[in-house]
Amino acid sequence: MEIIDQGTSPSSRNDIRICDKCKHIRVKSMLSKIKKIAPDVEVKVACKSYCGPCAKYPFIFINGRYIKASTEDEAIEKARQYLK
Repeated sequence: MEIIDQGTSPSSRNDIRICDKCKHIRVKSMLSKIKKIAPDVEVKVACKSYCGPCAKYPFIFINGRYIKASTEDEAIEKARQYLK
């Protein structure tokens, strides 16, 4: 039996999304910070229809969870624990 490597690195299994309409994050800086903790991940950027919390806090959607915090850096740090 032959085993075929499908080229899935650990971070490529992660589903990370951020909202481009959120008033509490800067998309460019958030993307660069996420790339530092998960270099191979493709971050999806679009409205997440999470407007209530999005209007109050920075947040990241990671692997099925909405992570919110009082700052962009804090949200990224909290999200780190949910990386696969």
